Amino acid sequence: MSAQMDALITAVSRNNTVVESAITLLDGLKTALDQAIASGDPAAIQAVSDSLTAESDKLAAAVAANTPGAPTAARDERLA
Repeated sequence: MSAQMDALITAVSRNNTVVESAITLLDGLKTALDQAIASGDPAAIQAVSDSLTAESDKLAAAVAANTPGAPTAARDERLA
């Protein structure tokens, strides 16, 4: 198999792992929120809200750190 195909397979596998991790995170936060709401405890609800904010911030930072910069005119011309 070519090196390009190996690299593509690796990238897809890594992407799938990241997606699965995000789904697990969201499912866990949903469960925690449901439990906090059911408890009727405002402190528990606030704790879930704080956790959601922290996890959202980490996810946003990871996406920003791994997203190429904005396209430039020179790069756009090369791609055209």
